Amino acid sequence: MDRFYYLQHAPIPFVFKQSVRDFVVNEIPLYPFTGNGEHLILHVRKKNLSTWDLISLLAKYLGIKGKEIGYAGLKDKNAMTTQYISLPKKFEKKLEGFSHENVKILEKTYHKNKIHMGHLKGNRFFIRLKKVTPTAAKKIDEALKQIAAYGMPNFFGYQRFGIGGENWKKGEALLRGKIKERNVKLKRLYINAYQSHLFNLWLSRRIEVSTLIGNFDAKEISPLLNIPEDQLQKLAQQPHPYKLIEGDVMMHYPHGRPFEFDGDAEDIERFNERDIVPTGLLVGKRAKRSTGLSRDFEKAYDAVHEIDGQRRYAWVFPEEVEGKYREEEAWYELHFTLPKGSYATVLIEEIAKRKIDNDEEA
Repeated sequence: MDRFYYLQHAPIPFVFKQSVRDFVVNEIPLYPFTGNGEHLILHVRKKNLSTWDLISLLAKYLGIKGKEIGYAGLKDKNAMTTQYISLPKKFEKKLEGFSHENVKILEKTYHKNKIHMGHLKGNRFFIRLKKVTPTAAKKIDEALKQIAAYGMPNFFGYQRFGIGGENWKKGEALLRGKIKERNVKLKRLYINAYQSHLFNLWLSRRIEVSTLIGNFDAKEISPLLNIPEDQLQKLAQQPHPYKLIEGDVMMHYPHGRPFEFDGDAEDIERFNERDIVPTGLLVGKRAKRSTGLSRDFEKAYDAVHEIDGQRRYAWVFPEEVEGKYREEEAWYELHFTLPKGSYATVLIEEIAKRKIDNDEEA
């Protein structure tokens, strides 16, 4: 899909390719571990291995099933990453002989519970962009200032859609009964990709609408968006580049229950202050739908199937955003922290104003 970007600059030329030298991810735990309990907690560093690869290696070495190993999130394969995993404490002695050239156990502790998916606060990233000219570096500086000030759209990254980005098509076909998939994990993967695809389409449309509202006269775009001029003028007064529309489903940030936005000026300010954010729909039953004008935009990307849906943050706020240009090497190095479920590659694409597919030559 062609994504709509909210930053206003022209595309910035640079090269980014995921590798252990240029892409580093460090997991941030949701809470401190207790230091005692029946579960061994390993802080592991890996390179050129996915989380599933790591779990498979450990499970095979210990002679156990992968489901006995707990983890909080899936980390990129083409990167240097650290993350926390849990094992039953009884395997600690046997693990002492484990060795692999791409895996290093940095430290260990103990905890009362197994680590479960989602039990992380976020991830700290280091990314190196290459072939960056001085002019491009200045543009990246400015783009990072904007992202630090306003945040970024919470698109699903290309990693979500598999090689070639076509997994969502299989998910749609599965839900329509056109194909079958016996492998439960693969079936879930394809369906999740379909949900993510629709979410991305909706979010791109909402950013496009917000950009039109922020940059054009209400009289010009009223027929195009089918929104009354007086309402558009009111929306244009919102200081944030993402315009909240009555009926939007909001959630407290970084966690909380959904509620409906009714146009209250106080809620607009709370969004600016990062206390609440708008959400988008991951299609399925049980998920709360938006209403009113917001629903007019949402329903085009909705499809009620016999799967569970939910709301996902449409906007997130990177923290501790830092950038440094190394002119001699023509490198631009970034450090930033994202909440769980957000993609660093989406931030890079927002800066570049183009699709990044990891096939670029470094």
